[in-house]
Amino acid sequence: MSKSEGTIESINFTEALEERYLSYALSTIMSRSLPDVRDGLKPVHRRILYSMMLLKLDPQNAYKKCARIVGDVIGKFHPHGDAAIYSTLVRLAQDFSVRYPLIDGQGNFGSIDGDSPAAMRYTESRLTHIAMELLKDIDKGTIDFKDTYDSQDKEPVLLPASFPNILANGSEGIAVGMATNTPPHNLDEICGALQHIIKHPEASIKSLMKYIKGPDFPTGGILIESEEDILKSYSTGRGSFRIRSKWAKEDLQRGQYVIAVTEIPYQVSKSRLIEKIVDLYKNKKLPLLGNIRDESAEDIRIVLEPKSRDVNPEGLMESIFKTTEFETRFSMNMNVLTSDSIPKVMNLKEILDEFLTFRQEVTLRRTKYRLSKVDHRLEVLEGFLIVYLNLDEVIKIIRTEDNPKLTLIKRFALTEIQVESVLNIRLRSLRKLEEEEIRKEHSALKQEQKSLKALISSKDLRWQLIADEINEIKTKYGKKVKLGKRKTEILHYIEKIDVQSPEAFIEKEKITIFCSSKGWIKALKGHSLDKKINYKDGDKERFTIEATTLDKLLFFSNDGSVFTLGCNKLPRDKSESASIKFLLDTGDANLTHLDIYKKDIKYLLASTQGRGFITHSNDLLAQTKSGKNVMNLDAKDSLKIVEEVTEKHLAVMGSNGKVLVFAISELPEMKRGKGVMLQKYKDSNKLHAVKIINIEDISSQNIGGRRVTTKILEKSLGKRASVGINYK
Repeated sequence: MSKSEGTIESINFTEALEERYLSYALSTIMSRSLPDVRDGLKPVHRRILYSMMLLKLDPQNAYKKCARIVGDVIGKFHPHGDAAIYSTLVRLAQDFSVRYPLIDGQGNFGSIDGDSPAAMRYTESRLTHIAMELLKDIDKGTIDFKDTYDSQDKEPVLLPASFPNILANGSEGIAVGMATNTPPHNLDEICGALQHIIKHPEASIKSLMKYIKGPDFPTGGILIESEEDILKSYSTGRGSFRIRSKWAKEDLQRGQYVIAVTEIPYQVSKSRLIEKIVDLYKNKKLPLLGNIRDESAEDIRIVLEPKSRDVNPEGLMESIFKTTEFETRFSMNMNVLTSDSIPKVMNLKEILDEFLTFRQEVTLRRTKYRLSKVDHRLEVLEGFLIVYLNLDEVIKIIRTEDNPKLTLIKRFALTEIQVESVLNIRLRSLRKLEEEEIRKEHSALKQEQKSLKALISSKDLRWQLIADEINEIKTKYGKKVKLGKRKTEILHYIEKIDVQSPEAFIEKEKITIFCSSKGWIKALKGHSLDKKINYKDGDKERFTIEATTLDKLLFFSNDGSVFTLGCNKLPRDKSESASIKFLLDTGDANLTHLDIYKKDIKYLLASTQGRGFITHSNDLLAQTKSGKNVMNLDAKDSLKIVEEVTEKHLAVMGSNGKVLVFAISELPEMKRGKGVMLQKYKDSNKLHAVKIINIEDISSQNIGGRRVTTKILEKSLGKRASVGINYK
């Protein structure tokens, strides 16, 4: 390659990739995903608020189109997509997303149902009063500014927040290799904790919890955590909080009632929540629930009707909490950027300390800025006094001298600033100068100068001023005003409720279950039925069982799995039947045995290869449609025998015609396993049949369709895994 075309530099690919990925990670962490602990904002939030301030969108001024705001933010400060900026602006205006909204929106800004906001050309917005507290004194030297992305303007590095926004509104975001999820809190409680730290700098987190009880979510709800768990979460900066919907029982006539849910957990979409509970209701997963209605208008009101008036309301809600987002968990991870721009998971005390340190810096910088303005004005006023005493001579010099500035400096010993101020005043104004007004202003500024210098030299005075400012915030936005009232109720303990059994609300009815060879099943009302069941061509009856609607069926498949199904879920129409594969997730397995579940009985399970074991019926119940695997089988093996253990001995017959009788006690009892050999086989012989017998009351037995005499049974008595003798 020629010199004009440049040169190729060889670099290590791994090092280059690491360097670029690290740059990307740092950019994501610092410029996009993690908030600054001091003002609690990410760059996009900060730029939106600052841009709105420049547009003079104060609370007392008129609204402006959001499209105008988004355009300004993109053009001046944040060169990213308009959709990302607008979605951030919308969220800051949603009172169900942000505890203390920073933007006052006019128009459709979405809803708690998950509805999308209107396009930015249709909506308008302006800053809220509390947002102005984040921007307060920004023009008084309180914070640093930096160049914008195109170096055409300046933007604030952070905002001079008057309250810890990171705790008040919380924050969430996913960076590279880390994430943040800080919950919102009550500002009145935060202010109380700040005032406590100012008085007691070494205060413990436990003492701070006398003020900050726990998170305060914008959608309310009930937070259920023990004081110990909340303390642990605040001490480490990580933890989780259980949030439940707020509900109340409303009595109706004749002993009936409904349950009205008026608050739902934070970040849960109401429409998605209702869709979920409706699906569960249709799939009969909520047997205690009779109906659900959404009667919400501006406020949330979800009405739940019980199946009957005998349903315990606490039990009904407990079943709903377990299966739906009426109860959720908020995972807290207070990962923020420190004042040194280092990502760190901070505890409650560390966050409050960082904010107070920041307020000390803001107060000091603001005081110094004001002092510089006061010093400048005093210097000007002192020049005005000299001019007033020599007004005629000053006017003459200005009118006649070629260089009046230099002449005034020499004649009256004025400074550059004083002369410039005098020369910039119109003659008409000069004539109106009054010594008394000048001296009054001078005296007031001298007094202010003294207090400002005292404030700069005394940290204690600054702490007192910060405490007063925090108290002012508490007065404006505390619990005495609507916005400041705590929304989330906190319970440190809730009584455990036993959920009523769904079977208690199933009507008991006698049924007869019919199952075909190809796995089609139905239930007809009554017992001792003499009804002809019509099966499809090529299909025939396999199992007929008498049961009730309260019973459970155990389905055993050839792959060693067991499935459970309530008899009340079987099709009841004479002309209708359902495939077992539709009712249960059996896959490619085929039905081997069907039985009614009975508590505390034992089953013998045996495979075609002659392995088996004893298992308890209580261990066979499956909780899901996919069942549970009970017998571990080889690829060429399958479950063949399922027999209830009612006697003490077992008669086993192989396909070779040999019979072996041994004691049931020789078999292991297992919840799950491969089992042990029942009878020894050679070549390709397999298990043919099994019979549970009592050797003490021996009689000829029909084993697998073959009649075995008493004499053979007596001779075949031996040990498990023996060969046995011929049955003839």
